[in-house]
Amino acid sequence: MQELVFATHNKHKAREIEAIVSSEYRIYTLDEVDFQEPVPENENSLEGNASQKAWYIHDRLGKDCFADDTGLEVDCLNGAPGVFSARYAALTHDKEIDEPVSEANIRKLLRQMYQETNRKARFRTIIALILDGKEYTFEGIVEGEILRGKRGSDGFGYDPVFLPTGYTDTFAEMSLKEKNLISHRALAVSKLVTFLKNYRSG
Repeated sequence: MQELVFATHNKHKAREIEAIVSSEYRIYTLDEVDFQEPVPENENSLEGNASQKAWYIHDRLGKDCFADDTGLEVDCLNGAPGVFSARYAALTHDKEIDEPVSEANIRKLLRQMYQETNRKARFRTIIALILDGKEYTFEGIVEGEILRGKRGSDGFGYDPVFLPTGYTDTFAEMSLKEKNLISHRALAVSKLVTFLKNYRSG
């Protein structure tokens, strides 16, 4: 059975992927391979971060692996917060950084978009896979718009203000099962899984 390391400490995410490709692959988290040192992600793009993390793990463990990075891209903000999505509020010296990070990020986003009529945005996930010494990338995108206020209490990050195109519920109003059917991360993972299923037989 082929072994793959997923550059995450979340064993649930790893098990979900493994369940789909279990006949060919055993997927390990960083905890399961006893890798606790910080993994760098200081590139200026999602693609760069995912690639950097994957190669970092590969070079230190000598194992095939994959990593992901996700960002929210808003048209009227020229693609921001993008690669800085998780630490958007921390890029300034706002007092808001004293509140929960996700709340501070949303507050800053809505303030910067206050007078904007173009609310188009997208969530984008990139997965970088290192397999047999070669890199492969997979992308998942969900188009939508940024609301003027939060709706829903589930999800995380920007989910309460992101309304996916064609739906009446924000990501934070959807059940986890419903969100996972259409999310950017699910789309990227689906491409990864299809590739892995076909790789050995190709």
